[in-house]
Amino acid sequence: MKRATNLVLTLVLILSLFGCALGTQTPYQPLQNNGGYSEQRIEANRYRVTFVGNSLTTREEVENYLLFRMAELTVSQGYDYFIVSDNDTESNTVYMQTMTGYDSFDPFYPRFWPRTAFVTGTATPITNYKALAYVVMFKGPKPEADPSAYEAREVQNSLGPLVRAAPVPR
Repeated sequence: MKRATNLVLTLVLILSLFGCALGTQTPYQPLQNNGGYSEQRIEANRYRVTFVGNSLTTREEVENYLLFRMAELTVSQGYDYFIVSDNDTESNTVYMQTMTGYDSFDPFYPRFWPRTAFVTGTATPITNYKALAYVVMFKGPKPEADPSAYEAREVQNSLGPLVRAAPVPR
């Protein structure tokens, strides 16, 4: 019984520490252990951009951060608008299993008495999202007829208030 109690306490401690590490959603930041954005230059005006979120970052937030990063990258490279040529959002779900149990074992009862025990468990889904897009950047006015074209500064102005940047280290 003592061994089971120690196991339960150890699991509670591990889950508590894990919960503290992931206590906030992924901020808008370069890619680190807990997520963020990355990009790879493919051609002079073409990039593959990715944003990875943790389990507390919603799909909408991941997609907004990706779009914001594409706009930010477009402006920083001296372009005015960008076209998303291909994009995808993946989800990865794992299940955290928790077990609770009861054991009626009593050392003072004779060994021939029946021993009853039961265990119940629950599985909690934990989902992380990763969004990826290929972006092509251009100078000049955005073509109004193309629904996949975005004016970079307008995207920055619209999504900027929704972006939660990582705290600056002191």
